[in-house]
Amino acid sequence: MGNAVLVLGKSGTGKSRSLINLNPATTFLINVNGKDLPFPGGRTKYVKVNGNPKGNMVVADDHESIFKAINYVDKERKDVTVGVIDDFQYVMANEFMRRSKERGYDKFTEIADHAWGIVRACNSCRDSLMWFILSHSDEDVDGNTKCKTIGRMLDEKICLEGMFTIVLNTAVTHLDGKTEYRFETQNNGHSVAKSPEGMFTEFRIPNDLKFVVDAINTYNNGGK
Repeated sequence: MGNAVLVLGKSGTGKSRSLINLNPATTFLINVNGKDLPFPGGRTKYVKVNGNPKGNMVVADDHESIFKAINYVDKERKDVTVGVIDDFQYVMANEFMRRSKERGYDKFTEIADHAWGIVRACNSCRDSLMWFILSHSDEDVDGNTKCKTIGRMLDEKICLEGMFTIVLNTAVTHLDGKTEYRFETQNNGHSVAKSPEGMFTEFRIPNDLKFVVDAINTYNNGGK
């Protein structure tokens, strides 16, 4: 069984940038909206497969193509140890917009099923493959945050956060003219962040997926 980690945060809070220290030779990116990565060399580090056996990125926003990419990485790319889906919420939003003229409520159930299936597919991969699902967060009037979906009807059908053992929330602080980007590893009273006891020694850690991968692997190997 693979490890799937959910990373939540508003736009511009460091989710995509957290890929910066991952080794592109062992990382595969499912780029939902085909956007550029926000760090130097992003275009050369992540290149489309398109028949290239060393390619490490596909651009896809429909669930069938994403299922195929997950299966491809799991079965045919044993050189890959880390997979990333960025930005996950657009898998739901883009399908909803494509189907916006459909009447009835069945489409919400189907969109929920597709999102659920993607997470399940990631969690069903080989043990040596860890997936990070990056998604936008949503905030209610009381300041409570959760994974952004396409509304209440979808939320009533599926609790995405409940499908993960590890949920990280982005946190941005401004102090003395400096901006610091971090991940929160536990619930702050308003978030859905969580991680197993003892996996992370700090409440806030660097927004660095390489750091997270190393911490998870050390924890799963009994601290070795």
